[in-house]
Amino acid sequence: MSQEQSDEESEDRTVLPIERGFPIERVNEIAEKESRAKQWYRPIYTMHKWWARRPGCLFRAISLYALLNDGMDAGDFEVYEPGQNQTLGSTGSSREDLAEKISEVDMEDPESLWEFYPKDVRVSDKKVLDPFMGGGTSLVEASRFGADTVGVDLNPVAWFVTKKELEAGQTSVEELERAFERVRDDVADEITQYYETPCPNASPDASSDEDPADDQRRYAGHDGGNGGAHDADVMYNFWVKELDCVSCGHTVPLFKDYRVAEGRYENDDKYNCLCPDCGAVTLVEDWREASECDECSHEWVPEEGNVSRGGYYNCPECGQKESITDAIADQGEPDMRLYAVEYYCEECDRQGRDNSACKGYKRAETADKRLFEEAKRTWRTRTDLHEYVPDEEIPEGAITAASEVSGNDVFQHGFEEWKELFNERQLLCFAQLLQAIEGVKDRNLQDYLLLAATECLRTNSMIAGYQPSNGHISDLWRNNSFDPATAPAENNLWGTKYGMITFRKTFDKIKSGIEYANSPTDRYVEDGETIETKAFAQPIGLNSEVRQGDMRNLTAEDEFDAVITDPPYYDNIIYSEVADFLYVWQKILLEDVYPGFDRDHTPRTESIVTNPYLDKTADDFEHEMGQALEVINRALTDDGVLAFTYHHSDEESWGELLQSLCETGFEVTATYPINSDLHKFIGGDSVSFDIVIVARPTDDRTPISWRRLKIDIINRLDGLQSALAEREDLKRGDMGVIEMGACFAEYSKHHGEVRRSGEILTAKEAVEEIYGILQDDALGEAGVYLDLRREGSPTYDDVNKLLRQSDASEAQMKTMNLFRKEDEGEDFELYDWRDEQRQAYVQATIEAGDGDATVLDRAHFLRYRYEHGKSTAEYLDRWDTDELQELCEGLAEATDDATYLKMLGADESLAAFGDE
Repeated sequence: MSQEQSDEESEDRTVLPIERGFPIERVNEIAEKESRAKQWYRPIYTMHKWWARRPGCLFRAISLYALLNDGMDAGDFEVYEPGQNQTLGSTGSSREDLAEKISEVDMEDPESLWEFYPKDVRVSDKKVLDPFMGGGTSLVEASRFGADTVGVDLNPVAWFVTKKELEAGQTSVEELERAFERVRDDVADEITQYYETPCPNASPDASSDEDPADDQRRYAGHDGGNGGAHDADVMYNFWVKELDCVSCGHTVPLFKDYRVAEGRYENDDKYNCLCPDCGAVTLVEDWREASECDECSHEWVPEEGNVSRGGYYNCPECGQKESITDAIADQGEPDMRLYAVEYYCEECDRQGRDNSACKGYKRAETADKRLFEEAKRTWRTRTDLHEYVPDEEIPEGAITAASEVSGNDVFQHGFEEWKELFNERQLLCFAQLLQAIEGVKDRNLQDYLLLAATECLRTNSMIAGYQPSNGHISDLWRNNSFDPATAPAENNLWGTKYGMITFRKTFDKIKSGIEYANSPTDRYVEDGETIETKAFAQPIGLNSEVRQGDMRNLTAEDEFDAVITDPPYYDNIIYSEVADFLYVWQKILLEDVYPGFDRDHTPRTESIVTNPYLDKTADDFEHEMGQALEVINRALTDDGVLAFTYHHSDEESWGELLQSLCETGFEVTATYPINSDLHKFIGGDSVSFDIVIVARPTDDRTPISWRRLKIDIINRLDGLQSALAEREDLKRGDMGVIEMGACFAEYSKHHGEVRRSGEILTAKEAVEEIYGILQDDALGEAGVYLDLRREGSPTYDDVNKLLRQSDASEAQMKTMNLFRKEDEGEDFELYDWRDEQRQAYVQATIEAGDGDATVLDRAHFLRYRYEHGKSTAEYLDRWDTDELQELCEGLAEATDDATYLKMLGADESLAAFGDE
């Protein structure tokens, strides 16, 4: 699209770079890398869990292309070289260069502005709103451009996480380290004393389970001797649930299989498996085949556990099969047995032993079990700590109870309160940690340490399992649901040198995020190589504000230059329910500090999401999103822009989105795909991808017929396809999304005023038709003919241009006698119903049974009969008049001839179908 076209379409409104083009390829090549390594690209987003975060590079690019515009002069922004904090004018470039690059962005060359992506660009007098801020990515990135940012979220966990991200740039790393050291000095030893185990390398009989006295001696502590008794650090304790057989009473451990973990180091071709006979952890060659225990010579197949698909367990003694949840209902909560330990031994590491000796797996000994019992006794007697664990009940919902969203049901597994998802040792250690964090008097620093603690909840509960093939504990949020493991893994909360998501490691993530926020960098790809910039001088989060509450309560009017957001999508993730798990722990220290933490759970009924448990349907979602869009429109300035990401899955959802946007006064101006593989798009199959949608407020809707709108769409697609053809790196599916956005843009200019067969075409109907245009990539012979008629004096070159973007052929149009062009020097002539050759073809086709007659043939046939006073009733009775009337509307427009309407008995005037 040319600049001239864009200006004409938007009248007096300034057209933004993001509406003229967007560097999809450049963003996607960074996004692919960033998504795999957020901790290196943008560590601020790994400080704490929030769901469905979009890549930071995407929102940085959106901000760059949405906050700058042609109406700016060089005084409206500044550009600094990262690492030097000096303007580019002193390094061979200037603000004038940026102003020039802004004007050069178009669909054929969207990357003219891209060279400023890694520069420290700062805009003046821009205000950005994210009404669904979630994890705050849009606000963080917009703040880096110097914009004032305001974020809103209903969920207090999202509010707290984003608040701390935006405050990180004004937080001292040194002060935070001192606060951590105080907590470490207070409780690290108290916690880690419960995560020690006799080192199996200490003496020949160190792993014996026969002599409690030996176990007690080994447990007593490190002696530092070479091979003498000493303890190793526990990384993970392995537990298994046990139920009685309902038939014979045999105790059945609920193992799906007997794998502990894949071998490491020199044993990486083997598997650590649990011997069901003696309880040893032994190496086997193939866990799917018959194996022999190294210690007791028992033979078994590790793959064959006692838990089968569908939630059943099988008794190895009598073969009885029973539902796990039914057995829990009868017997109560299952017993838990500690059966193995993964350890790391600092002493052995210091002695220079092999890696496999320093870090490995072993059976759980008497000392390990005794240590747990000691933790239980301490927890029961330390009643002063009980206020530091949640006392709320688990609320029933679409994720916690069985529903169409989640097949899991925590209540069927015997859980009623949140604290029941933890064992006593975990409760003790969490309580000790929170008590120590509360002792940090600085509110800001205490908040960050609390974030580090609640981030640990991802792997510190008794519903988290272990991934044998990867050798680490499972992240609870891998499936965004509560799925109680039958063989849970217990993490070391404070942590040791190795291990995943422990407090010491989550603190390191918090620290890295704050360091980044103080001096952010960016990574970009140049000639296939990833390059990191030097630090930007401007920290993250200046002039930022976050609010907790329902965005529909915003009262802002004509205030924001841009709304940049990632809104909720149907029931993709029911944030209120998954966030409750984090909320009840954060509430312990925040209830009397921040608003929003005074309820038993996060807000639910106000959430804009479908929720079958609350009977919130897709219609409710559409209605509530419409309310939200009305608020957004009101909050935007007249020249403002809405840019948001959207997850598309089917044609219906597009129709609902387009309907909501148009009904609330928005005009879609562009769409772009995000890091998507869309090969099926043009084939018409249902595909799922993410997309950026750009929309602007509008009050102007022009009446038009669908046939005329189709022609406008085809014409716009023609110019767009020519521009996109120059972009060699752009996939065909990506081009399809951009083309779809152009179609939406054309439609949204006329929403509510598009007529077909005398009826108003809805947005959902328009989407269906647009899909057809994109899939067919043309209007067929009738469409080509109509477009030629509209030209007034079409040429043979016009025919060729239209045929290139259609499934129509020149040969077929000649056969239908729609035009004449035989020889090179012969004039081109477009026929109509009056032409003898055209009418002969039409009459012969109709008389042959009219099965092969196109709707254009029928229109010309009827026009001939009408002009000669012959009856048309019998044909109108047997033909599809809706399709015929639609075409005749187009013919009436193209030829300025209302007879095409009169011959059908239509009362409408041409003005009703035109642009007036």
